[in-house]
Amino acid sequence: MRIVYLGTPEFAVKPFAAVVGYERAEVVAAVCNPDRPVGRKQILTAPPVKVFAESEGIPVFQYGKIRKEGVADMLALKPDLMITCAFGQILSQEILDIPRLGVINIHASLLPAYRGASPINYAIKNGEKETGITVMKTDIGIDTGDILLYKKIKIGDTETAGELSERLSETGAVAIKEALDLIAGGNAKFVKQDESRATLTKIIKKEDAHIDFGDLSENVVNFVRAFNPAPVAFAYLRGEPFKIYKAEKAEGAVGAAGVVLKTDGELLVGTKDGAVRLLSVQKAGGKRMDAADFLRGGNIAVGDGLE
Repeated sequence: MRIVYLGTPEFAVKPFAAVVGYERAEVVAAVCNPDRPVGRKQILTAPPVKVFAESEGIPVFQYGKIRKEGVADMLALKPDLMITCAFGQILSQEILDIPRLGVINIHASLLPAYRGASPINYAIKNGEKETGITVMKTDIGIDTGDILLYKKIKIGDTETAGELSERLSETGAVAIKEALDLIAGGNAKFVKQDESRATLTKIIKKEDAHIDFGDLSENVVNFVRAFNPAPVAFAYLRGEPFKIYKAEKAEGAVGAAGVVLKTDGELLVGTKDGAVRLLSVQKAGGKRMDAADFLRGGNIAVGDGLE
């Protein structure tokens, strides 16, 4: 099979490697988003999928909008199958109609739950205990296509979005090989999604990571996990952003929501039903540090509010 692989971030690299190593596949091109400025110095940086493709000698195409810029290129490649994984763009029907075997997508949730851009973050935020990879047929909607297969995994009690993303990337590599076996063998059977169970996630912005300490302790802890490593959960301390990378429930502690209850050896903050212990934090203009080290600087006091 002649395959074009469409993906951009690190999450898409392991599944891409699995496709490249599949004996019945010929990867004729990779497609990803353009290079972007990264970091404080805004250094122009290639997407991870591009870096991997070039290391394998695979031609790379980059488009701001493939539906406007890439149709002719995709037609010329004559792919039998196209595979998308965290590509970040919606394909037009014109693109979808190009490969004779269609387009399939590697999605990081158990569809129809958590369609859209941020399934890993929202699964953790909502306290889910299980998630997985869905391989599905791509259609004109947002993750609405018929399902080929699932691969389920448990979510760890303290697992962050970054950690879960790494495991799901590995699961995606296993799933896509199974999917290719089914397709190559003529045994692929696609099942329609149950629209009554569908949920949709949105692109996460920095302001979405603003913590509400008026929520339950468990929900606050899940919220912190969901936005680690990016954009990082935060509250305002004396009007300045205060990032929180890691937190846990503080059993037995009770106080007003958002109010600092203890700074003697540990940093406790009140919630709706008790308190949370902040374990890793970063004040505005500072560096990330363990809460114990942060407390030694006397930067926070009992009675201070995190809003």
